[in-house]
Amino acid sequence: MRIRLVLALLAFSAAAQASSSYRVGNELLTAGDSAARAIELLGTPTYKSHRIDYHRCDSGSDCSRDVHIAMVGVNVEQWQYLRDDRVVTVTIVDGKVSDIDDRRD
Repeated sequence: MRIRLVLALLAFSAAAQASSSYRVGNELLTAGDSAARAIELLGTPTYKSHRIDYHRCDSGSDCSRDVHIAMVGVNVEQWQYLRDDRVVTVTIVDGKVSDIDDRRD
């Protein structure tokens, strides 16, 4: 039973890993690339959405030392591209690619 669980978790992690990159011709768009790189490879998005996600910022993380507990806003954009019969959604967090989702339309 445990072996099946481990294999299922490995398969899931491999699928999650695969969604962090997308091949465009001979080039590869990868999580961590800049938004400018995404535009260079994919062009102007067909659709864009924007939101601000708030998360707790405790001292010791990426907050200033004077702040003990605060809420920090992170800019999140989702760019959608229609490519053949697929929709590619690129999630941009603070100017960098964080996730790439490729699905059939």
